Amino acid sequence: QVQLVESGGGLVQTGGSLRLSCVASGRTFSTYAMAWFRQTPGKEREFVAGISWDGGRPYYAASVTGRFTISRDNAKNTVYLQMDSLKFEDTAVYYCAANRGGLAYEFGPSDMHYWGEGILVTVSS
Repeated sequence: QVQLVESGGGLVQTGGSLRLSCVASGRTFSTYAMAWFRQTPGKEREFVAGISWDGGRPYYAASVTGRFTISRDNAKNTVYLQMDSLKFEDTAVYYCAANRGGLAYEFGPSDMHYWGEGILVTVSS
């Protein structure tokens, strides 16, 4: 079993930046693909970004391409989401998730095997 714990959320103004972190328990983190999803009330959870086990093949949703960057540090069992040029519509609960397959693609929620509890990001207009 893998436990994922997100941090780094909070309130930021439009145009600002935040960096989310997700720390994973266990020794298998370095073999998993990782992803970030987000969800707002009344909407389905949506894919934001994904990264393969070795840090390659990053994928991004069209809505965040050019503004968000996903990265990972396998030595620290941590995946990051750097969010720049934030917009009001980026406001959501952000979730870290792991896929045992190792290779990233544009994941759907059902592709993921482990989830964090989520962390709120609020962008004020």
